[in-house]
Amino acid sequence: MIIMKIWKDENGVAIPANRITASEKLREKASEKLLAKSVKLSEQLQAFKDEFAALSDEVYKAVMAENGVNIGDRKGNFTFYNFDRSIRIETDVNERIVFDDALIEVAKQHFNSFLTNGTNSVDAMIREMINDAFSTSRGRLDAKKVMGLLKYKGRVREDKYPEFHKALKAIEDSIRRPESKVYYRVSRRNKAGEYEPINLNFSAL
Repeated sequence: MIIMKIWKDENGVAIPANRITASEKLREKASEKLLAKSVKLSEQLQAFKDEFAALSDEVYKAVMAENGVNIGDRKGNFTFYNFDRSIRIETDVNERIVFDDALIEVAKQHFNSFLTNGTNSVDAMIREMINDAFSTSRGRLDAKKVMGLLKYKGRVREDKYPEFHKALKAIEDSIRRPESKVYYRVSRRNKAGEYEPINLNFSAL
């Protein structure tokens, strides 16, 4: 008795093997092979990323200790080199900032009041920065521009321009930091003295 091999499609329908085309068999074999190797490489890359982070932290703490600085877990960027500076190692922490929409709207209203009531005395540069900070690109604010307004907190008198300070307070209250993304880079110096990065796509891990 000959037992016919059965394949099952995405709907669970049984298809006799003799009805499977050569290209379908090749696609089956190739996809399984590529998936297995991709999973293995992804696991290796994740393990290397963990090792990279651990070694970078170890170097950072050693440098701090050697210079008499007692510090906890590192949160910022850190770059170091080998002895002849032919290798550069970088850890770049990118902290994403988003804003609470309701509080940003409150800030806008206070700024509008500030600009309207202080028409003749408001510094032209501050006026331009406010307008620019609240302009959107594809419906999104530029967090760097909005945050840049906070540096004027000590430059504008609160007793004279309370609406300006109310706007800054609303911005501060609106800030959310949902996650940080850490990027790791390795570069080597070429004959021209420039650092060429080694392509490591850690960003998705």
